[in-house]
Amino acid sequence: MRKSVRLKSFELVARDIVEVDVNLLSSLSIAVGWPHRPKDWDLLRRAGHGIVAVDGIGRVFGSAMWFPHGDDFATIGLVITTPRTQAQGTGRWLMEQVLERCGNRNLSLNSTHAADNLYVSLGFAKEATVYQRQGEVAPTIPAVPALDGELSALSSDKLEEITALDTRAFGTNREKLLALLSENAAICTLRRGGEIVGYSMCREFGRGHVIGPIVARNDHDAIHLTAVHLKGLTGRFARVDTREEDGIFAEFLQQSRLTVSETVTTMSKGRPFLNRGDNEPWVYGLAGHALG
Repeated sequence: MRKSVRLKSFELVARDIVEVDVNLLSSLSIAVGWPHRPKDWDLLRRAGHGIVAVDGIGRVFGSAMWFPHGDDFATIGLVITTPRTQAQGTGRWLMEQVLERCGNRNLSLNSTHAADNLYVSLGFAKEATVYQRQGEVAPTIPAVPALDGELSALSSDKLEEITALDTRAFGTNREKLLALLSENAAICTLRRGGEIVGYSMCREFGRGHVIGPIVARNDHDAIHLTAVHLKGLTGRFARVDTREEDGIFAEFLQQSRLTVSETVTTMSKGRPFLNRGDNEPWVYGLAGHALG
């Protein structure tokens, strides 16, 4: 595998992402309109692995990360190239580096429209659309359906209570990632008959707060697990990334003034990633584009 790539007037080499100043990574993402702050990059570097494309004087021209969950699955994200290098093969070179490091793992990622053709050419198959909903939360949260169960806060030292539920919804165990996210997150659970049937997290990210993961069995439960966080964010910027295009959950987000700002495409390589079953837990809100 090539450890460097020659562009028109200079050469880029791959460096481990932990060796690069986090402020340079933040500048890279902001340059392409992504909101990741230095502290967001710090969390992502703790959650996974990555490479950065740099030139001979240390300037950053691209990045790519992967987040392994066990030995057979990983998500890929933060695949960024500067406008100057986008048409010169840097994105493909970065992805080739990542695919080599991921080995035979099954993979999933969320692709921007600009990168769709690249990922398809690398063997990824399209599965679903993700709707990035965001905005300043309405002063008054819309009416919610009758609550079936009991909402309660969960402390970060009791994550084992939601791990099995999350594994059923996400498709693989990601307890290490949940532990990282929970360090600075508010966690809410929904219990019915003493059993946890859904949960949600809310944490600072980018311009404001992101609500996710949101795991629930139906739209009604997902609404309650989202509303409990939105009530404390009225007038502030919030974001939910969801694969729900319509239905009462999507309508609730719209009425809360979280409108669709853009869409990305969930893709997989290896086994299909998404597998939704009747009355089974489902990921209504993603932990993040890079994290799935």
